[in-house]
Amino acid sequence: MDKVNILGIQFDNKTFNQFQNEFIKKINNHESTFVVTANPEIVMAANEDPEYMEILQNDADYITADGIGIVKAAKMLNQPLPERVTGYDLFTWLMQLANERELRVYLIGAKPNVIHAVQEEIARNYSNIQLVGAQDGYFKEDLNTIAKKIERTSPDLVFAALGFPKQEKLISILRKDLTPALMMGVGGSFDVFSGLVKRAPEAFQKTHLEWFYRLITNPSRFKRMMVLPKFVVRVKQSKKGDQ
Repeated sequence: MDKVNILGIQFDNKTFNQFQNEFIKKINNHESTFVVTANPEIVMAANEDPEYMEILQNDADYITADGIGIVKAAKMLNQPLPERVTGYDLFTWLMQLANERELRVYLIGAKPNVIHAVQEEIARNYSNIQLVGAQDGYFKEDLNTIAKKIERTSPDLVFAALGFPKQEKLISILRKDLTPALMMGVGGSFDVFSGLVKRAPEAFQKTHLEWFYRLITNPSRFKRMMVLPKFVVRVKQSKKGDQ
């Protein structure tokens, strides 16, 4: 089974290593490639926003299970996914690859101080990357204008940390223009990559409790976390509907 359908979103049934192999081929061939790393929040948002759902269903080339909730939902539906594949892990691996190959990278999103800290981290530890653009997420131009600006830099990799659905809407424009780059929305990855926000300790990662670590270190996320029980209910309802 190549795809696993969870509430209308088609997740790729692949391991992290399989994604790596496919992405390397896409980059080598300069193929326009749109990657979405989707968690339960994104799935639920798409179910409430037809435009966003259409982007995920029709424009995305790959959708990974970014969140243990997605892996558990797939198991609940008797269509198990092999493992969780997080956006942050893919992002850091792709940045390492870009450094090894001296690839052209465009970064957009996050606060001005964050994107500045990311540039400093790249200068220190990823100095072979050709950083062709680094723009914070507080722009006033429309997404079409921003897309044209990105295209003019001829990037190999584009990372958008604008939050969903905005980051996917931007990449969708680039994908439809056949921008020959691998492009991915990375949410809050710039904050962690820059060192300004700490990722959950390994113990929390291994026990799939990163969400809990984020909650106790940032209680303002509580409202966002309330989508998780709703997601479980919807998955259970979809399972009953299929029986």
